[in-house]
Amino acid sequence: MKKRTINHKKLFDQMPATRFVVQRTETSSFCIVTANEKSKDFFKVDIDNLLGKTIEDLFNTEYAQNLIASLEVAFQKKMPVTIPALYDFLDKLKIHSFWVNPVLDNNGDVEFLDVIGKPGTTDLGIVERERDDALSLLTSIFDASEIGILVFNPNRNIVKMNDSFQRIYGWTEKETIGQDFVKFVTDDEKSLAKETFEKLVRDGVRQSGDVKIFCKDGSIANTIYTTAPLSLSQGRKFQVVTLFDITKRKKMELSLRVAKEQADASNNAKSSFLANMSHELRTPLNAIIGFSEMMVNESFGSLGNPKYNEYIFDVHESAKHLLDIINEVLDMSKIESGKLELDEQEIDLKELISALVRVMMPGILTNEIQITETYSDNLPRLYADPRLIRQVLINLIGNSVKYSNKKGEIQVEACCNDKGEIEIIVSDQGVGIPKNRIQEALEPFGQTHDPHTHSAIHQGTGLGLPLAKAMIEMHGALFILKSTENEGTTVKISFSKSRTRQH
Repeated sequence: MKKRTINHKKLFDQMPATRFVVQRTETSSFCIVTANEKSKDFFKVDIDNLLGKTIEDLFNTEYAQNLIASLEVAFQKKMPVTIPALYDFLDKLKIHSFWVNPVLDNNGDVEFLDVIGKPGTTDLGIVERERDDALSLLTSIFDASEIGILVFNPNRNIVKMNDSFQRIYGWTEKETIGQDFVKFVTDDEKSLAKETFEKLVRDGVRQSGDVKIFCKDGSIANTIYTTAPLSLSQGRKFQVVTLFDITKRKKMELSLRVAKEQADASNNAKSSFLANMSHELRTPLNAIIGFSEMMVNESFGSLGNPKYNEYIFDVHESAKHLLDIINEVLDMSKIESGKLELDEQEIDLKELISALVRVMMPGILTNEIQITETYSDNLPRLYADPRLIRQVLINLIGNSVKYSNKKGEIQVEACCNDKGEIEIIVSDQGVGIPKNRIQEALEPFGQTHDPHTHSAIHQGTGLGLPLAKAMIEMHGALFILKSTENEGTTVKISFSKSRTRQH
């Protein structure tokens, strides 16, 4: 028998199925390098105009991306891939799927991808099998879902439910199928549920929201629902609704809201109590201070026994200390409630600091403390609330005096830095604060010193530093505290340039 040469080009061109060869470009796309005659009928383009076109040129964007991804898999894995067409080619030849076969070179690398279009089939057996597979898949998803799912007909009757609906809400299939779904909605939401359903049937749109469902055990479940229309053959229409139980989340939100309301009420009651208590205590204290001061000064003559002078002095000092504590508590309660307002004026810091140092001089001299004041040349005036700044400096300098060792040194500096900001720095070489307790010292009522090593009158309320920090921050300024135990404490306050006023 005579051996004949097979013309592979003719076999390729006359193949009754669409067939083309693509090559991967440097930009990771794929372009057609050759195609058979059937491709011309499929693409409605002459072969010459088809060559060199990329996949993006020939298919719409969404399908081109899917096709390129599949071609990339075949290219990388060097294995054949079948791609469902799933594409409406309008008047083009119907393609059921593409079969992609990698063609390797002598080195085992992919040189080309041979793409063959498989025509649509009229094999009803295949169609039915694919339909059955799809239904099985959807049924598995429907039943395996952890979210309750219901299907309603246009009359609001439930025609299908999944296992999770029964497990979560307790209703059996016998108790549910054929029932108006509104039966399971709480009374206060039935009217809204009916209106929503009528709108869904009329407009055929997706929707989501909250709805409360009766459970079999009599409890009420808070759910988030989502619904979508479902259209089947012969004009049959349904609504598919998913129900996600958020009862636990709602209870947690309610608990948090109640706890917040209780905390707010407690805080308001505390602030109100502090304000009322402060005013109630101030009046008799002012009287005690006033009368004891008259006795100390012997305004109406000698008291007689010298021992009384000692007791009266103690009464006077204790009353002043108690009044300072009340004032601190009142100021903190005003700051926390947002009722403390700034009364801003221009302040001469040099004059203010010097006056405060003179007032504190008895305590400074008693402990043989050396205090140094430093001011920069042409120090601008500070635009702030004089009363609050005075209170801050009393607290800071007072703390330095209180916690300095005998014959210790305190430095008070007011200057204008390179940015034009006013800085006030108070530093000492006293007992300091442990680094791990600095934050505690800046919290209201925080006490960082051992009461056994400092007298009770020096303990105070623990509000001095927190008050100072809060008052400074009310001015939009920075309050920075650095301290080392047994080495001392430094506090730096920085006011923005906008608070400077030239003389």
